[in-house]
Amino acid sequence: MMTSTEFRDELLALRADAARLLGTAGDEMLKASRERADAFAEQLKSTLDELGQNLEREEKQIERLVAERPIAALACAFAVGIVVGIALRRI
Repeated sequence: MMTSTEFRDELLALRADAARLLGTAGDEMLKASRERADAFAEQLKSTLDELGQNLEREEKQIERLVAERPIAALACAFAVGIVVGIALRRI
């Protein structure tokens, strides 16, 4: 039969082993999480760059259309303003 000192020593050894194993697993999980976060950040950066390029192209196209037809663009903006005003009044 184990004495209380032996039992306590055994529990302390078990606790140390568990802490070591959990620390190793935690470090591995942290490393994997950082790698996934870095990969996601790169993907997000690429997507945002592509979105920025697309918006820049669309902006140039809209500027060209407005420059070609300023009266039509002004009438369209006025009509959109009226529609938005009516919609906001109903809310």
